[in-house]
Amino acid sequence: MRVALLLCTFLFCNLGLSAQGGPAKPAAKAYFNVTFPASKGAQFDGRLLLLMAKNDKSEPRFQIADGPTSQLVFGLDVNAWKAEQVKTFTSSEFGYPIEGLSQVPAGTYFVQVLLDKYETFKRSDGKTVKLPTDRGEGRQWNLAPGNLMSKPVKITFDPKAAKPISLVMDQEIPAIPEPKDTKYVKHIKIRSERLSKFWGRDMYLGAHILLPEGFDEHPEARYPLAVYHGHFPSDFGGFRTTPPDPNLKCEYSDRFKLDCYNRIQQQEAYDFYKMWTGPNFPRMLVIEIQHANPYYDDSYAVNSQNLGPYGDAITYELIPNIEKQFRGIGQGWARFMYGGSTGGWEALAAQVFYPTEYNGCYAACPDPIDFRAYTVVDLYKDKNAYWLESDFKKTPRPGHRDYLGHVSATLREMNLKELALGTKSRSGQQFDIWEAVYSPVGEDGYPKPIWDKYTGEIDHKVAEYWKENYDLAYILKRDWAKLGPQLRGKIKIYCGDMDNFYLNNAVYLMEDFLKQTTNPHYDGEVDYGDRAEHCWNGDHTQPNAISRLRYHRMFIPKWTEEVQKRAPAGADLKSWRY
Repeated sequence: MRVALLLCTFLFCNLGLSAQGGPAKPAAKAYFNVTFPASKGAQFDGRLLLLMAKNDKSEPRFQIADGPTSQLVFGLDVNAWKAEQVKTFTSSEFGYPIEGLSQVPAGTYFVQVLLDKYETFKRSDGKTVKLPTDRGEGRQWNLAPGNLMSKPVKITFDPKAAKPISLVMDQEIPAIPEPKDTKYVKHIKIRSERLSKFWGRDMYLGAHILLPEGFDEHPEARYPLAVYHGHFPSDFGGFRTTPPDPNLKCEYSDRFKLDCYNRIQQQEAYDFYKMWTGPNFPRMLVIEIQHANPYYDDSYAVNSQNLGPYGDAITYELIPNIEKQFRGIGQGWARFMYGGSTGGWEALAAQVFYPTEYNGCYAACPDPIDFRAYTVVDLYKDKNAYWLESDFKKTPRPGHRDYLGHVSATLREMNLKELALGTKSRSGQQFDIWEAVYSPVGEDGYPKPIWDKYTGEIDHKVAEYWKENYDLAYILKRDWAKLGPQLRGKIKIYCGDMDNFYLNNAVYLMEDFLKQTTNPHYDGEVDYGDRAEHCWNGDHTQPNAISRLRYHRMFIPKWTEEVQKRAPAGADLKSWRY
C-alpha cells in the first residue's frame, strides 16, 4: 500500500498528471449530475461525454472539431454504471478545448450528454479490454446506434453556482438500415475466421461491389479487381444511375468554398455511371471495403498487434470470396488498389506487405509514409511532439493549415481533443488509430502510447517498433533487394505541396529514396500539386473539389493500360475487354 501511494505521489503530483491522462486537479463541487433510466438497460461501461455549445446550429455532439469552431467536450470513463445511478461532472473531468468545467465562462449554453458504450473483449493474446464496437455506422461515437444521449437543452451555466444541473439520457441513437442491392451494386458480409479468433467473438468484413456493364450478358468473362481503399463507406460512393435531383436544396461547402457542392457531387456520380456503362470503359469489379473495428472506421488494411490480422483477413478471406462469387480472375496480377489519405496509406502499405497479391497502387495524399515526418514530427529524433525544442520558449507544432499556411489547430490541440473523447487510444480519432495500428500491446492490453497524450513526450522505444514494422519508407529501403523486383512499376504516389496535414513532408522523403533505387529502379511515379491541399490525387487539370470525386475514372483506365506490361504470359487480358 505504501509503495503504491509513493508511486502515485511521484507520477501524478510531481509530474502534474492525473490517472486519466490530464492535469491533476483538486476535488471540486458538482456541476452536472447525469443518469439514465432502467428502460435503457441495467448497466453499461463506456465513455460519458458532456457536450456544451454556444449555438444551436446543430446538436452539440456534432460540433466537436480540431479548428476554432469547436465547442466543448468533457469526458468520464464509467464502469458497471447502473441505471438511475448518478454520475457527476466536476472540475476533475478532462475537457477540450477548455480543460476543466471550473474554467468555462458563465453564460448560456446548449448542453447534451452522450454515452459511448464499451463492450468487453477477451482476445486470443490473453488480454481483456473494454472497447466500443462498430454497429453499422463506421465506429463514430456521435452516430453509433445504441449509444445513449440526452436531448440538447438550453441552460444558464455559472461555475460559481451552488446547485448542479441534472441531465437524463433517455434517448438512443437508432439502428442504421443495411444498404440494398441494385443491378450494378451488390453487398457482401463475411465472418472472418482470422479476426474472430483474435478478438474472441464473431468479427465480420464487408464490401460494396460495383459490377461491370454486361456482367449478366457475358458469363464467360473473368474480371480484374479494383480495390478503392478509404474510410468506412455506408454504400458504394460516387455512382448514381439517375440525373441530379432538380429539387435538391443547395449546400455550401466551406472546405472548398463552393455553393451547391451537393449538386456537383450528384452530377459527378451520374457522369461516372454514364462513363461506366459506356462502350469504351474497362470492365472490371470495383470494391469498397467495410473493415471498421473497435478503434476506428477502418483497420488500415494491415496486421496489427492491437487490431488483429486485418491485412491477412482482407487479402486471403474477403477478396477471394468476392472474386469467387462475382467471377473475378482471382490472381495477384489482376488486382490493384487506389485511395486517398487513409486510403492512400492503405493502398501503398498493402502493396508493400503483399507485393505479389496486388499489381499496382495509386496512393494519393497518403497518411505519413515516413515517420521522420510523422506530419511535422520526427519520431526518431524529436523529444516532444507538441513543442519545438528550445531553452527559453514554447513554440507549438502546427497540426492543420490551409494552402496559404494559415494554421487553425496545433498538434497538441488535436491530441487533447482525442484525450477528452477517450482514454487508452479509444477516441476513434486519427492519432489514436495510428497508435492502435502501429504500437505494440501494452501491459494493460491497450496500445502503448507513442507519446504522452497530455505532455507530448515521445517514447522512442515505441517509435523503434513503429519503424521496424510500419514505416513504409524505411521498410522499402531495408528490404529493397527482395521487394524491388516485386514492386517495379507498381508504386504511384501523389500529394499536394500544401497538404493540410503536412503529409507531403513524408512523401518528399519517400521520393528521395525511390529516385535512388537500383536493381531495379522503382519505375513508378511521384507527383505534387502546386499549392494543392489535402487530398490532391494527381490530376493537374481539376481542383481538389472535383478530382476527389473521380478516383474510379482516373485510375481504372490508367491501370488497364499499365497492366499489359506487367501481366504474366498467358494472362487473360481480353475476356473483360468487351
